[in-house]
Amino acid sequence: MTFGVFNETSEHESRVALTPDIVTRLRKAGVACLIESGAGAASDYTDEDYTKAGAQIVDAAAILERADALGFVERPDDRLVARIKPGTWVIGMLGSFTDADYIEALDRRGVTAVAIERLPRQLSAAQSMDEMTSQNSVMGYKAALVAANAYGSFLPMMTTAAGTIRPAKVLILGAGIAGLQAIGTAKRLGAVVTAYDVRPASRGEVESLGAKFLELGLDFSKGQGEGGYARALTAEEQAQQQAAVDEKAAGFDIIITTAKVPGRKPPVLLTARGVEGLHRGAVVVDCAASELGGNVEGSAIGTRRTEGGVTIIGAPYLASEVSTTASNLLSRNVADILVHFIRNGALAVDPSDEIDQAMIVAGNKPATETKGE
Repeated sequence: MTFGVFNETSEHESRVALTPDIVTRLRKAGVACLIESGAGAASDYTDEDYTKAGAQIVDAAAILERADALGFVERPDDRLVARIKPGTWVIGMLGSFTDADYIEALDRRGVTAVAIERLPRQLSAAQSMDEMTSQNSVMGYKAALVAANAYGSFLPMMTTAAGTIRPAKVLILGAGIAGLQAIGTAKRLGAVVTAYDVRPASRGEVESLGAKFLELGLDFSKGQGEGGYARALTAEEQAQQQAAVDEKAAGFDIIITTAKVPGRKPPVLLTARGVEGLHRGAVVVDCAASELGGNVEGSAIGTRRTEGGVTIIGAPYLASEVSTTASNLLSRNVADILVHFIRNGALAVDPSDEIDQAMIVAGNKPATETKGE
């Protein structure tokens, strides 16, 4: 069994889908690893590190020719898909919820596509495969640091010869994995932290970290969606939530939004009106910013400053800025997915396995049983 990984380093991407530690783990599972030269350099993993761990350093053509399965940080582009030999397995975040044409192209190419975004993460067997959780944890940590760097004052209270500086007031919108990490990091930096999430169960998690739970006077008691992700709110619920959050947001110096819905348009948690209500010098970090939109109305990838002096940072690539650890976590997720599908020494699909049923989106898709009326 041969597993291949390409050099995906780009302007916004420093991670790699295979690290030397994971090479060692895969060798013990009977998997040989091929990696393109320089693939780990941006994450501080050298070609020598991979060679010592037992991987072979080769070019992209050799990977395409020899690999039975390919692992990706970002999904392969159309040109690379056209070069992948039929029968190869492709593992990565494939955008299967929103890009049916891309999935159809993989199917036509004859590859077996494993979409990590479809992992049934509520299953205990899936925990070590959960890339969303591992990368969001890194993202939440980094979001607090990015916000602190952009904010024009201290986060902790400071007593100086010139007087006392009050601590920054930070609001975290979305208390999933990323939000909880942002809460913990902002608290350690000395800020006064408040958080909000539509899931009622999140209150206890927020308060356990020493943060306050934002009281909106609203009840979205069915706030958790399928698979443990935040669900999209109804139009009426969104309007109620937005009006309340917009009003409350004006009292904060920093707002970090973390409500991603994998592969889909993220919910808007702060409207343009809410941004207008923020004071000059306030900072907003939108971790869900993407081509599909973000948690902040009008959000886009990058940094902009409004006419009112509010800095808005659209930052979906934050995990890549902690690339060494993020790569190690991500590669563990991808490797465990690969090993899950190895049965009797070969890659195979079990139609009765819930993980297989959920994640295979092209190629060897499990047959769906038809039940009688």
